[in-house]
Parts: sequence; C-alpha cells; structure tokens
Amino acid sequence: MNLDYKTNNPVKLAQDLIKLPSVTPLDEGVIELLSGVLKKLGFVCHIKKFSSPNTDEVTNLYARLGDQNPNFCFAGHTDVVPSGPSESWDRDPFSGHISDGNLYGRGAADMKSAIAAFVCAVGRITELYGPPSKWKFPGSISLLITGDEEGPAINGTKKLLEWLEKKEEVISTCIVGEPTNESVLGDMVKIGRRGSLNGTLTINGIQGHTAYPHLAKNPVHHLINILQSLISEPLDQGTDHFQASTFQMSNIDVGNRATNVIPASAIAQFNIRFNDLHTSESIRKLVEKRIVAAIDEEKIDYELDIHVSGECFLTPPGALSNILISSIEEVTGRTPVLSTTGGTSDARFIKNYCPVAEFGLVGKTMHKANENVLCSDVNALSKIYISVIKKYFQFEEFND
Repeated sequence: MNLDYKTNNPVKLAQDLIKLPSVTPLDEGVIELLSGVLKKLGFVCHIKKFSSPNTDEVTNLYARLGDQNPNFCFAGHTDVVPSGPSESWDRDPFSGHISDGNLYGRGAADMKSAIAAFVCAVGRITELYGPPSKWKFPGSISLLITGDEEGPAINGTKKLLEWLEKKEEVISTCIVGEPTNESVLGDMVKIGRRGSLNGTLTINGIQGHTAYPHLAKNPVHHLINILQSLISEPLDQGTDHFQASTFQMSNIDVGNRATNVIPASAIAQFNIRFNDLHTSESIRKLVEKRIVAAIDEEKIDYELDIHVSGECFLTPPGALSNILISSIEEVTGRTPVLSTTGGTSDARFIKNYCPVAEFGLVGKTMHKANENVLCSDVNALSKIYISVIKKYFQFEEFND
C-alpha cells in the first residue's frame, strides 16, 4: 500500500489539523479532512451531525476499518478551546509551526496530535499487514471523534455512542488520546476518573437595613453556617486507586455592594470530585443531610440545584493496561503510573460500553498560550499505538 504524507507522517497530519481553527463547536472542515485521510486507508466513514434545543450543531465522525469483532476503538476530539488573546502567543495560534523541535498551536497537546499519531499508526499497520481480512486474528479498528468534548458534551460522544448502539455496532476496547502525561511521554496512563458534581445553593432571606436586623432575615449568616457544615468534615480518605474526594467552593454571590443593606438572598456554587466510594446520588444525599443538620430546626428557605458532569469509573488493571504498559516500555523505556487523577473526559461516556483507558501526549501546555508538544513525542506516540495494535491483535513482531 502506498501511503501519502498524511498517513505516514503524524507531525505533518497534526499540523494540517491544527491549521483548521475548530474552536468548540465549530468544525471548520477538520472532520472532513480527517475522514478523507481515513477513507484512503480503507475506512468506512460516517459523519454525524447532532443538535438539541438551545445548543449548537456538532459535527462528529465514526470511522471503521474491517467488519469483524473485536473492534478496537480510538476516541478523541477535534474541537479545541479558544486561543485567548493573540498577543499572548509568539505566533498565530493556528499556524501549526515548528520551532526548535516543538509543534505549536491550539490543539497540539489537546489533542489533534494524538489523533494524527493514531491515524498514522493504522497506516503503518495496513502497510505491513494489509486490511483486517488478511490478519491472522481478524478484527476491526475504529475511530470515534467528536467536535464537542471541550464544550457541553451534549451533541458529541454520548450521542454518537447511542447511534452506534442503535446500529448494533459494538466497541470491544477503547483508548482515548487525551494528554495524560504530566512531565514526559510515558509517565502516566489513566484507567479511571473521579466523578464530578456541581451544586448551587441559594438561601432566601428578607432584605433590610443593617441598622434594623430584627426587621430583616440575613441569608448570608445562614449560608456561612451551612458551608461550614459542608466543608468541615472530609468526605473520605481515598481508596486503592483514587485520591480522597474533595469539596471545593467556586463562588459566593449576594448581589449586593451596599454596606448598609442586608441582601435578600445569598448564593454559593461548589464542585465535588468524588471517588469510587460514592455515586452522584450518594453525594447528593450527603450534601442534603449536612445542610439539614446545619439548619437544625430553623425555618430557612433554601434551594439546592445539582448537576452531575460524570460518574466515577475505573477500568481495573488487566489486559488493556498491560498492553499499554508493555508498549510504552517498549518505545520509551518508561513504566507508566496507572492513575485516576485529573478532570473529566469523554471516557466517562465510553465506560458504559467497553473497557477504556486514556493515553496521549504530555499535557503541560494544554489550554495555555503557546501550546506545544515535542515532534519526537508525536512520532513516539504513533509507535506506541502501533505496538498497542500489534499486541491487541497478536501480530508477530517486526522491526520498524
């Protein structure tokens, strides 16, 4: 098979993807470019556009090479966060330029380069072994790519997975190409994520003059007492694979700048990152219990609004993590830590369908000005993905 530069040069493909400013929810042709490259490798591509009330339409891609199981899937996103002020960057944030061995641009780390690395890994596999129908242990390779990971995540991976389920399309195993490494390529694999719950607590009082507090009801005083109850006792001490759950206040607002006015209401916003000792429902009940305990028997008018970003999940160490560790050691000489740290990712949706782990590039510069990755890391990541595919489908060893 004769591969063009896009399917045998991950850095070049990453550059071309970065040059398309696909800031959530814009596509800017990036899905079309990617599907065009994959079609040359023999993939059957489905471009799916999803929308819902009060949200923007999102362009997504599911591409599959082969029609037999097991179906090994790579998941990722082509959307990126805004670049911020252009003067904060040394060059155009969507130039995809290379300087001193580093590839620069929004999405270089998170995570267009990882997508390019995987596509080129599949290109190398097909060059060496042909299409899946000729493999000793036939199967399929697929890509599940969304344009909505950095946004509300409503019209992306979640809906694409639901669409696949309706088609009775099964994903057997999945790697998400998020930038998991903290310092150097190969130092960390994510095998789970903490759950995330956002809460808004509103205390309603009676507005009045600070000189006449008996004619008012100060919601701020009650809010302080409740918040103290919420944060005073740790949620837990952590588990074998997860750090302790955390309760963090993110905002307190009373909508009042006058020093002689008791406000009518006080609002607090918080986030809880919880481990596998809890579910979102058990966390909700715990928060409500602590609020009631703080209120005691006082008649306090309050409202609690809860939004769950994702449940905690864990893919226990086993076949998938063993393949990743072995491949990473083979290419980098490093043994990665199996971690569950960090925020949420689309793995929180995929875990309902198959075992999932995350491994991509170094994330030190993601979402920052002058986001960049080492070109050598992009090439090495592609080799790691080649090794992963080989081990998963039990290809014989070869010298690349």
